[in-house]
Amino acid sequence: METEKLYYADAFMRTFTATVLTCEPGKGGYLVTLDRTAFYPEGGGQPADHGTLNGAAVTDVHEKDGIVVHTVEKAVEIGENVTGAIDWARRFDHMQQHSGEHILSGILCHDYHCDNVGFHLGADTVTIDYNADITWEQALDAERKANEVIWADAPVEITFPSPAELEELDYRSKKALTGQVRIVTFPAADCCACCGTHVLRAGQVGLVKVLSCQKFREGVRMEILCGGRALAYLGHVYDQARSVGQHLSVKPDAILPALERLEEEQAALKAREAAMEDQLFRRIAAEHAGETDALVFQPALRPDSVRRLADALGHACTGLAAVFAGEDGHWNYALLRADGADIAPLVKALNSALQGRGGGRGGFAQGSVQADEASIRAFFNNLD
Repeated sequence: METEKLYYADAFMRTFTATVLTCEPGKGGYLVTLDRTAFYPEGGGQPADHGTLNGAAVTDVHEKDGIVVHTVEKAVEIGENVTGAIDWARRFDHMQQHSGEHILSGILCHDYHCDNVGFHLGADTVTIDYNADITWEQALDAERKANEVIWADAPVEITFPSPAELEELDYRSKKALTGQVRIVTFPAADCCACCGTHVLRAGQVGLVKVLSCQKFREGVRMEILCGGRALAYLGHVYDQARSVGQHLSVKPDAILPALERLEEEQAALKAREAAMEDQLFRRIAAEHAGETDALVFQPALRPDSVRRLADALGHACTGLAAVFAGEDGHWNYALLRADGADIAPLVKALNSALQGRGGGRGGFAQGSVQADEASIRAFFNNLD
């Protein structure tokens, strides 16, 4: 006998009573069936409800052949009359996400003649796959329309059309359907075959926020948040923006221009720093002019600066230019052969002797070593 599905009769039912039909040990606890249940089983992209059964935790719910099976942490007596309590925060969150997805998908599929080919209601976000190349601007336009539907707050319509009525109905479905079909309609937005739980009125979704729209397979993958999740996310983002604004001494809505000014200032400082480094590097190179090989130690420098110093030395000497920048224990290095000869054997020996990492080709190589200055000098002194 199929389980009576109370969640279809009243998706807002939070507690219920039922009779235990079976109870047997299973993975994760005990597998319990009831004559009726308000626990929604995982399906259609919507996760299962959690809650309690006579105070024992219900951690999973599945349906097979019309029978709903509950995973319960403790055993219950067969024939016992039990009380179930739904984790309402979890259920309502799932309804907000699922209903919001329907509204947005209905609009996108209508406007861009595409299909929703994938839906996942995750613990953090909702992802939806569409088989059309939807742009970010189009996604935001659909978001605007979806929120207008939500604010209109029309009642959600749930029907079970006859086969003849279904033939005449224009509805969304990922596959051909047989038997009794449950149709969920959000007026002015969507008409879709669906087995999930939904809000009673569109306004209960609260809001829809599109987070991303990325190319995926033959279409796009969209990431969205609805209701309480969207509100919490936007609140978190605003708090971050407010904190950043305080650091920049601007209001949250003026952060971008302030960051652009900082980037310009940073670019100017980097250019000035590079010019000063070039002057220093030319001076260091001049000190080694005419030498065959040059080994130079400097305080910590960025890898690009180490390379530029090695290049300057390479123009001043006739053999090997070696630059080590950092401090005893850790150095970044750059090696340059003025004659362009293969440097790979030298790098291999250096890395082996000085716990180094790095490489190169032709006459140039870069990397790092874990060694003190004395060990580095000894390595190069022994090259001859």
